Amino acid sequence: MALNSSDNFKESLKQQADIVRIVGDYVKLKKAGAQNFSGLCPFHSEKTPSFSVHVTRQFYHCFGCGASGDVFAFVQKVENVTFPEAVRLIAQKLGVPMPKASFSNPQEAREAKLRMALLDVHEHATEFFRQCLRQPEGAFAREYLRGRGLDEAAIARFRIGYAPDSGFLLRDVLRREFDEELLRESGLFSWKEDSRPQVSGLGSQQEQVGSLQRAQDDNSAEIADGDAKLPTGRGDPSKLAARSSQPAAMYSKFRNRVMFPICNDQGKVIAFTGRTLSTDEKAGPKYLNSPETPIYAKSRVLFNLDNAKDAIRKLDYSILVEGQMDCISVYAAGFHNVIASSGTAFTELQAKLLGRFSKNIVVNFDPDTAGARATERTLGLLVEEEFNIRVLTLEAGFDPDLFIRRKGKDAYAAALKHSQKYFDYLIDRARAQFGARSAEGKVKAVNYLLPHIQRVPSRITRDELALEISQKLGIDSAVLRQELKHAAGSRAATQVKAGADAQITGAERVLIRALASATEMQAGATRGSARDGTDEEFDPARQAQFALQSDRLYEGLASQSLIESLLTAGAETDVMAVPKTEDDRRLLASILMHEEEELTPEIVEGAVRALRRLHYRRRLEQVQLALLRPGLESAERQALLQEKVSLKRALMDPALEKAS
Repeated sequence: MALNSSDNFKESLKQQADIVRIVGDYVKLKKAGAQNFSGLCPFHSEKTPSFSVHVTRQFYHCFGCGASGDVFAFVQKVENVTFPEAVRLIAQKLGVPMPKASFSNPQEAREAKLRMALLDVHEHATEFFRQCLRQPEGAFAREYLRGRGLDEAAIARFRIGYAPDSGFLLRDVLRREFDEELLRESGLFSWKEDSRPQVSGLGSQQEQVGSLQRAQDDNSAEIADGDAKLPTGRGDPSKLAARSSQPAAMYSKFRNRVMFPICNDQGKVIAFTGRTLSTDEKAGPKYLNSPETPIYAKSRVLFNLDNAKDAIRKLDYSILVEGQMDCISVYAAGFHNVIASSGTAFTELQAKLLGRFSKNIVVNFDPDTAGARATERTLGLLVEEEFNIRVLTLEAGFDPDLFIRRKGKDAYAAALKHSQKYFDYLIDRARAQFGARSAEGKVKAVNYLLPHIQRVPSRITRDELALEISQKLGIDSAVLRQELKHAAGSRAATQVKAGADAQITGAERVLIRALASATEMQAGATRGSARDGTDEEFDPARQAQFALQSDRLYEGLASQSLIESLLTAGAETDVMAVPKTEDDRRLLASILMHEEEELTPEIVEGAVRALRRLHYRRRLEQVQLALLRPGLESAERQALLQEKVSLKRALMDPALEKAS
């Protein structure tokens, strides 16, 4: 991507965008040293933090999966967006106005333009549905919402609307602003292709009207009812068909439904769920969700996260419910840390998304059979992501929405306090399904619980759970207890292994830090110049560069390729972009994340002396081995002997002795 005044804007934004603050919106960070924060990596599963953020140098690195970069790279990766969109998101977070953007290639420009246009379409559709809810035709929808206990404040907060019972009204409204191809991409419309050749004239229009009627009949909507509500001049189907330049009848997917907008975690509408108000057999599903589009992937979205994320951080736990109405009712009752899965079973990606804000969760799904199974699937995913889980089971026949409407918010608060630990919940489920008195029932209960135990990442926790289950199920058989313990211990899981750092000396670490400081000197423009009459401020990068380049002290070292990259990079703006290999990037991150002492002239000079001493020793070993070669010519032997004496004399230099 290129921005007008691009580099200046990008660097200015980067200086304002404290990476700890931005990353902290996604990862729970804890102080881990003078300049570092650490947390669980959002890019792979782990139980101990290997993800670090460097405050001074403004970069992140994960020692588990190797992900690293600056604040733009982080947002780009975690949000799965292009670089221009990452810049825009950060600017929005900081309230910084964006300059006009251009893109690095046509494909990137098309994709970004499409996503922005689709967000605009959904914003217009949201306002259209809200207006329809306020109109006389929305009276039944308003009555339905009142019956569900929603007041005007809740309706406004969630931007709830009504889709009229018309195939064309929304389409015609949006056509004023957007072309038809974009509307097809939006997921708001369906269409039926007409494969017959089009003929100009009245006959062609009549055929098109017939196609429209067939399409509407196939999707359980009556053209007459829909067209009666079109604005003046738009009600004649023949005129609609005549204006259409497409060989397809495009019509609204959502008709006669209460509309619940689905937002991303930035609060932008990206999809809808429509709850039907019809009762006939042609009404379609009770709840109809938008299909996936370039801006909506249902497995990545949690309903109400945009409203709930601040409360989740503050309270350090979330409440997970199944549907939008449950979520809205719980939120309206004052429990603002509630979210819901969005038109799909709970997914691993949703668990990772939620884990950015808190690892504590109360799962409150319906207590019926289907709800219990959904709870178990969800628990399994949350266990693997190492959530601290409790399960809230309401009375039979009550979902969260009905419970709050019938018993009130105080009763729901009390139920939250008495939610069960997740394995206590599962043990109760096992007892209810299989009984725990007969040997056969105990075996079935154990087999039911084992897959859940094996998902627990910690071996110690699995052993403790095995013991607890043995006690609670009254398993007296030593054989069965041993089988339970053995099965719990044999957990198949893919472990992410961090690559081992190269074996390098302390002197190498100091000089690599010094070389990397060139970017820091570049960022602080005043550091390189002092006032008249004073000495120039110490520049560790320049001192290290002079020593390493003049004598090539780094040759043959484990860190040679990294040092060469830093020497040739110059004053780069992003030091983590310098390494040419993944191993070097890991090594550099490891060194910079563990900076403890300030670089002084004495420390850098001491590292140079130590490296020079190591250089002489290694060369002396090479000379001594060369002298042992058979058939060595006299002149070559003499040269080697002279070099040996010279090296030994150099190693006896008092200045080098200080480095030993």
